[in-house]
Amino acid sequence: MAISLQKGQRVSLDKIAPGLSAAFIGLGWDTNVTDTGYDFDLDASVFLLNSQEKLISDNHFIFYNNLTSPDPDKSVKHMGDNLTGEGEGDDEVVIVDLRKVPQDVQRIVVTVTIHEADKRGQNFGQVRNAFVRLVDVATKEEVLRYDLEEDFSVETALIMAELYRKDGEWRMNAVGAGYQGGLQALLNRYL
Repeated sequence: MAISLQKGQRVSLDKIAPGLSAAFIGLGWDTNVTDTGYDFDLDASVFLLNSQEKLISDNHFIFYNNLTSPDPDKSVKHMGDNLTGEGEGDDEVVIVDLRKVPQDVQRIVVTVTIHEADKRGQNFGQVRNAFVRLVDVATKEEVLRYDLEEDFSVETALIMAELYRKDGEWRMNAVGAGYQGGLQALLNRYL
């Protein structure tokens, strides 16, 4: 039975999923029926941060044009861009091998942005049923889920959740923070 997180809630992965070694992070959403003249293209991205909560290098920004982390084990893998978000379930997926993430990576931030949101007149107020979930790769069981319930009527970028190290273990935080300025706002925060 998966644990449903509330905004701001933090949990230890060691306590709720002992032995978890690799996580499948699924992100999903639906768009409202609105006519902006353009299709919606939402993109999941991952920022691999150091202890100062800054991007370690450009290659530590994982997205549709840079699908794997730069470490030899490729411990973080984006499974590709979904251009429509149509259908049930996960729209985009990131797999994290928690055992192999290099020690300089202290925080893994999972985000969603709307591609060309300003040009297309789109924002997260036009998106519903957004969620992030963490699944144990070995057992295929959903461990955690965070369903976004806020209405972000002007925001074009969201920090959905973050995995972070504390006291030698991985923890997850359901962030649910919205930003105006799309992907650039997130890049500005972490560079």
